[in-house]
Amino acid sequence: MASHDFETDDNSILSRIDDVMLSVIQQISDNKPPVLSHFNRGTWQNISYEKNVGLYVNDAMKMTSVRFDSRLSLKKFTLMIKLLSMVYGLIQTDRFCTKRDLYYQDTTLFGNQGSLDEALENISCMLQVPRWRLHVLATSKGCIAGNLSFYDVDGNYVDCSKTMSGIQVPSHITGMQHIQTDADFILVVEKDAIFQRLLSEGFCELMRPCIIVTGKGFPDMNTRMLLNRLWREFSPRFFVLVDADPYGIEIMSIYKFGSRSLSFEAPMLTVPDLEWLGVLPSDIQRLRLKEDSLIELKPSDKSKISDILARPYVSESQLLYKELNVLLELGKKAEIESLDSISSSFLVNVYLPTKLRHCSQ
Repeated sequence: MASHDFETDDNSILSRIDDVMLSVIQQISDNKPPVLSHFNRGTWQNISYEKNVGLYVNDAMKMTSVRFDSRLSLKKFTLMIKLLSMVYGLIQTDRFCTKRDLYYQDTTLFGNQGSLDEALENISCMLQVPRWRLHVLATSKGCIAGNLSFYDVDGNYVDCSKTMSGIQVPSHITGMQHIQTDADFILVVEKDAIFQRLLSEGFCELMRPCIIVTGKGFPDMNTRMLLNRLWREFSPRFFVLVDADPYGIEIMSIYKFGSRSLSFEAPMLTVPDLEWLGVLPSDIQRLRLKEDSLIELKPSDKSKISDILARPYVSESQLLYKELNVLLELGKKAEIESLDSISSSFLVNVYLPTKLRHCSQ
């Protein structure tokens, strides 16, 4: 398995940046157009799967060149050089900033946030250093509640049991100190609306001690890092509640197996022991959910299912393979809210407690 040193110290990272810049200068002095290279994050051919880690970049990786003499990649080359100098300054002065802060330092050059994000990921790949080691933090969108307390990077005490609507996941996960929890399990919820509902209906009191987390749709890096850290340091059971549709299944897969674009950072982002609690496509028939609460699969849904079925981890997960095929056979998908067609209290009072009890046996 291709390994990346997640504990690389700041001086090593600075010397890697020095090497890149020296190489660029050497190429220019040899009258050659300078080239930057990093592995290609856009192909599954570079990605392998290991059960205890998730997706990772294999050793036979295909490289991508960003060339100064190519009209197509000149802009990318410029952005990467500019970002290397900004990152160098951050590490040298031991400062941290968000991707958004970097963008606003030169909006004209970056053009849009997406261009900066892509260039930053390319630099991480090139230096073989995870992005949070470059002193650049992502903005958090996830929320957390329940049996968890900690001190954030600024020394503020945070108690997640004392919240009505959830505490925002910190931007600096590695800076969290004195984390404490007695939680038996952590429930990851796809949507903020369901997270808020579980809180308002007293799920944390009903099922305590537990923690509930939402990434508000596709999870951000900080939410994934926090879950990974809790998994490594406390080993509670992990469960996930998503829609019974291709995008819910995609979100579950990102938490459990990782994503292709961030596969080189998988050891710090995945929770391989995460269990898919629901809503399972097979629950649609098992619970006889009402027809008017279901939605027809669109061609884009079927295409998404085919895409997921072709991924390296599906052959290792019988449940995932089976449920994807159930979804195709049904031709229908269901949201978590479809459970309301049975009863408005069914999700919190029956469905989740029954599933959690069944998993604990």
